[in-house]
Amino acid sequence: MADPASYRPRPGEIPAEPGVYRFRDRHGRVIYVGKAGSLRSRLSSYFQDPAALHPRTRQMVTTGASVEWTVVRNEVEALQLEYSWIKQFDPRFNVKYRDDKSYPYLAVTMGEEFPRAQVMRGSKRPGTRYFGPYTHAWAIRETLDTLLRVFPVRTCSKGVFRRAQQTGRPCLLGYIGKCSAPCVGWISPEDHRALAEDFCAFMAGDHARFVRQLEADMQAASAELDFETAARLRDDVAALKRALERSAVVLNDDTDADVYALADDELEVAVQVFLVRGGRIRGQRGWVSEKGAEDLGSVVEHLLQQVYGAEEGDEVPREVLVPVLPSGHEELEEWLGGLRGARVRVRVPQRGDKRTLMQTVARNAEQALARHKVARSGDLTLRSQALQELQDALELGEAPLRIESFDISHVQGSDMVGSMVVFEDGLARRSEYRRYVVREGTGDDTAAMHEVLTRRFRHLVRGRARAEEGRVAGEADRPAGLEETDGPDEGRDSSSTFRYPPNLVVVDGGLPQVNAAQAALTEVGVSDVTVVGLAKRLEEVWIPGQDHPVVLPRTSEGLYLLQRVRDEAHRFANTFHRQRRSRSMTASELDGIPGLGKARQQSLLARFGSVKALRRATVEQLQEVPGIGPAVATAVFTRLQGAERGVAVNLSTGEVLD
Repeated sequence: MADPASYRPRPGEIPAEPGVYRFRDRHGRVIYVGKAGSLRSRLSSYFQDPAALHPRTRQMVTTGASVEWTVVRNEVEALQLEYSWIKQFDPRFNVKYRDDKSYPYLAVTMGEEFPRAQVMRGSKRPGTRYFGPYTHAWAIRETLDTLLRVFPVRTCSKGVFRRAQQTGRPCLLGYIGKCSAPCVGWISPEDHRALAEDFCAFMAGDHARFVRQLEADMQAASAELDFETAARLRDDVAALKRALERSAVVLNDDTDADVYALADDELEVAVQVFLVRGGRIRGQRGWVSEKGAEDLGSVVEHLLQQVYGAEEGDEVPREVLVPVLPSGHEELEEWLGGLRGARVRVRVPQRGDKRTLMQTVARNAEQALARHKVARSGDLTLRSQALQELQDALELGEAPLRIESFDISHVQGSDMVGSMVVFEDGLARRSEYRRYVVREGTGDDTAAMHEVLTRRFRHLVRGRARAEEGRVAGEADRPAGLEETDGPDEGRDSSSTFRYPPNLVVVDGGLPQVNAAQAALTEVGVSDVTVVGLAKRLEEVWIPGQDHPVVLPRTSEGLYLLQRVRDEAHRFANTFHRQRRSRSMTASELDGIPGLGKARQQSLLARFGSVKALRRATVEQLQEVPGIGPAVATAVFTRLQGAERGVAVNLSTGEVLD
């Protein structure tokens, strides 16, 4: 641990203007990003008596080795720069006040010829209408299944749609009236698009128009004694009303607001948010995060920054209701207004329906925190205990706060791949996982482990060398104790996760795998990283150069952590191996055909859907695919027909042999 006084800048060197600052550790990795209205006042607060600091802040300043800053014109720019740096560097001491889940939306792909309604996650695509977010995907499917009775839009995938076009028969949904079957021409493209637009209008809040229209049609059918049609329309009205009952009316029709509430203790904070659109609750989200040394006002500021900074502009509502106003709420409103393109209000409701709704959200947050504490009681303590047990058992100089685990996966030496998973503070850090395609292809696990470890730690050595070169060059140009901070480093933090060394490396296997891993580290010049292996049979911990393993008690939290790390690396490697094996099997029959590279293979598979469908195609049909000429089409046809009949084919010419 570093002494903060060793890198404390002189107070006169720190400007009093607004700005953003970064703490770095001894490896050059950014560990904390913050903003301040006065850099001098804020940074000075970190270098007081460490005993007076919050434990998390004290750990941060003792882990740090340098501090740097950038001056900006006002606090709005500081807010923008702080968010961009947090997103870029992902500092470990910046608390994440939002969850990392991708919430599902009900999406309608209006950019396609035949729009499709489906569940979508992740980044938003142009030409697609989104409704939500929803808490669970099953809630979307239930709503969609109910509405398909009235709005029978397409919901099938492209493969199912093309197959129905080729066979001339719709899927089951078409026969039971929950799809208008545009795939077989039961409805024209124009009428299907109008149906999709009506569906979007209903989901956007135009409910009354459709209910009134169906009720009027029902009355007209009843008056004409067409009771069968009237009964069907009655059921359609009931379906629309069931869908509407899922989103209760809580505020005026024109209210678009996100309502936040927090419940916290000394260690964690529970967040709940109700999404109100058109006066109705459209969705609810909730999560629990670790709590730093910030007050609730700062928590609210960083929460809104993280939630809306990652969203599209149209996801920012006109009004954001919060339990506590952050100190710089005017700047926050200006920043959110820039994202939305219109004014956004951030305020605390004082009375009326909005205040009542805020109290409801607050009760949800309190209950969520209580459930979380019951479910994970003692979890933070057990994680610390596990790290301490590993430090003692393996005789490490410090607790293994960063653990990297490696595994190899293959089937009889084919499609050999490796995986690297990262655990920090006892928790998986999935954003830093890495996958490797083993290049040597020897089929030997130890050789593959040696190659993967060599490639990973070669990055570490190169990063250290570049950092040292930059430090020496910088010392020649800068006064001691002051770093140039005109803007974020572009090259300094590229591949930063690879330049940050682990405290412990865990490989899946016994002494042979451990020795191979240690040999790889020695060859690239890494001597300050501990390597161990965890053998599956007896769960023994093997250390390089030792004839006997370290045996941890079965009830040891340290052993449990090693098992989780090893099993996660095994899962990640197997998943990657299955993906590669599936891709190689799919296109194996097309490999080696003269003139047919990967791009043309993909064009053929995109057009026909599968190799099985390709076998049924004629030479003329193959030539209809862009990039496929007569010679290539003939070679493909000859190869696939030969494979179908079980005859031999010349791989260089495609000619069927006797």
